[in-house]
Amino acid sequence: LENHVFQFDFLNDSFDKLPKKLQEIINDSEKRKKLVIYINPPYVETNARKGTEKNKNVGKSGINLTKQRDKYESFLGRGKREIYAQFLTRIYNELKGCNIGVFSTLKILNAPFYDIFRNQFLAKLEKCFIIPADTFDNVNGKFPIGFQIWNTNKLEKFEQILSDVYDRKGIFIGTKKFSSYNTKKYINNWILENRYKGENNILGKIFCVGSDFQHQNYCRLNSPNIPNQSGFTIIDVCLKNLIECCIYFAVRHCISATWLNDRDQFLFPNENWENDTEFQNDCLTYTLFHGNNLISSKHGTNHWIPFTEYEVDSREKFDSNFITDFILGKIKENGNGNLLEKEKIRTIPLEFSQEAKDVFDAGREIWKYYHSQLYC
Repeated sequence: LENHVFQFDFLNDSFDKLPKKLQEIINDSEKRKKLVIYINPPYVETNARKGTEKNKNVGKSGINLTKQRDKYESFLGRGKREIYAQFLTRIYNELKGCNIGVFSTLKILNAPFYDIFRNQFLAKLEKCFIIPADTFDNVNGKFPIGFQIWNTNKLEKFEQILSDVYDRKGIFIGTKKFSSYNTKKYINNWILENRYKGENNILGKIFCVGSDFQHQNYCRLNSPNIPNQSGFTIIDVCLKNLIECCIYFAVRHCISATWLNDRDQFLFPNENWENDTEFQNDCLTYTLFHGNNLISSKHGTNHWIPFTEYEVDSREKFDSNFITDFILGKIKENGNGNLLEKEKIRTIPLEFSQEAKDVFDAGREIWKYYHSQLYC
């Protein structure tokens, strides 16, 4: 009816602006149990902080600066940056007992930044199905959007749910489990434990952001003198953490990112990797030849060349043979920690799987072809 249609800014307006009949429902705890709030809020997240010059612009930089963000900052935690999390927070705190049907991304279920929100948003997730984001008009990107039914009358901390999965044509294609990882640590926690500050001889930089498939392509290996970028965790690669950094890089890239696994998280590894030298050496091989290894002599000395000059018929001497010496077991850290002046002591050469050997063989042919050209 005409009086049932009204304009309302859910994140800023008072409930006093609602129609009186609706106010009667939301002010009655028993009637609220039959109330269904059906929403498709905007999926907008920003890193902007209140009070910065950037927030004065119209757009994503300041769109999350609402009254609800200020009121429920401690409830939202870092989730205050996400608009739809603000919607859910107000509903949960001010309309307790209602049912919520919401289309949204899956961040609130498993993303690390929403751990504080998950610990306080105690509602039962009754059902969920997911579809590709581009099913919706004007939505780009390869990620899942879920329709979730929350019952705020049942106080329950989200742990996991088995969700139905539909393709963009609406055809059922299976199920997928989503977990909160409430008791888990993430792979970025692990790589940060292997950060060594103050090293004088840096082989490269691992650029890290996020711990999920969504940010897979941001994970890259760059030359040491490439400037740092805001928003990235930067790990300096040195002799002490070379293998750990290669494991991190390989694990982040070895499974292709899809719309379905976009929000899946990489977790802290168990200790089995420490004694699995074949796995370690495979990760080194993977890192050396991967497309997101952006190390180049164009940006300074390249310590990551996987072959000697003689193997690829190079016309010039390479500036560094670090990796080939490392593979042959010729590098052992001495007391002064200076990588470029390390004492050359032959230890045990690395042993590679047949698959890794095949990669080296194929790569060697490409390097030989390159060095056979006149432009080298």
